[in-house]
Amino acid sequence: MSKYWSEVVRSIEPYVPGEQPQIEGLIKLNTNESPYPPSPKVAEAITQNLISRLRYYPDPNAVGLRDSIARYYQIDSNCVFAGNSSDEVLAQTFMAFFQQDEPILYPDITYGFYPVYCQLFGIKAKPVPLDENFAVNLSDYNQPNGGIIFPNPNAPTGLETPLQAIETLLQNNSDSVVVVDEAYVDFGAESAVALIDRYPNLLVVQTFSKSRALAGMRVGFAMGQPVLIEALERVKNSFNSYPLDAIAQAAATAAMDDVGYFTQCRDKVVATRERLTQVLQDKGFSVLPSKANFVLAKPPASHGAADLAAALREHKILVRYFAKARVSDYLRISIGSDSEMDQLIATLEALGL
Repeated sequence: MSKYWSEVVRSIEPYVPGEQPQIEGLIKLNTNESPYPPSPKVAEAITQNLISRLRYYPDPNAVGLRDSIARYYQIDSNCVFAGNSSDEVLAQTFMAFFQQDEPILYPDITYGFYPVYCQLFGIKAKPVPLDENFAVNLSDYNQPNGGIIFPNPNAPTGLETPLQAIETLLQNNSDSVVVVDEAYVDFGAESAVALIDRYPNLLVVQTFSKSRALAGMRVGFAMGQPVLIEALERVKNSFNSYPLDAIAQAAATAAMDDVGYFTQCRDKVVATRERLTQVLQDKGFSVLPSKANFVLAKPPASHGAADLAAALREHKILVRYFAKARVSDYLRISIGSDSEMDQLIATLEALGL
């Protein structure tokens, strides 16, 4: 700690990202990345002409990318905001909508950046406990609030919140902005984008890092009625007018337009998830019914979660362990390729499971 630090820096507890070790032969199942490469059209989009134009600033409004997203979701492009990763889009969302007199509400077991942003921006928060089945019960959110945010599916549980429950929440909280963080929605949950035209208080945030295999490119976006998008643009242009570089815009546009490749890879991940879930259950694991590209699994009593994570690491398989209340007995396992899952299963068997 330094005397030069501000009070905010002194007091904040930073988000801890998933480990990215440089170990040859490692099977990485800890950060929910895609097991498959991006669309081949991404490489085609990064042309010599594009590279020669890197001496110019990129389009500050990412018009081509926003148009592509709008076409896919069949909404107007003025209902789309593009940014440098969904994390940064979420940060701008907190700044734009959540600095209110009442606290914001979010699940007590959820994405770890939410409390960090509250600390960083001085936003009051009131975490709402998940129910006894680890579900987000939106009826618990009908209380005074300065905004609501939750992932669907939730992380790290992978559980889906029904669209009807989200619509009821929007109706009961018409004076608050409701943010649905859909980082994993493509793997089986129903998107709330269909509700945007009816609810001016709804903002949906998504990412290219998971289902479109561009985690290394850092592209995210939000969708909502123009009045919400304008607020995000005001925040963006007060901080960084050029958040997305030209290569990222071209790559993301190509990935969004290649619907066939996206569908193929997504379907393979879902099929592998269901196979892994069944195998783990057969081995005595308790596995939550995931709609994401990961599973949250509780090993049998003979193998503690922390010890099992350490043992898997010794075999060059990295999974995510959270030393937090209610989930400390579980492991979050990202869905890899079928061959990676076969190696995981074989290693579990070698460890006595």
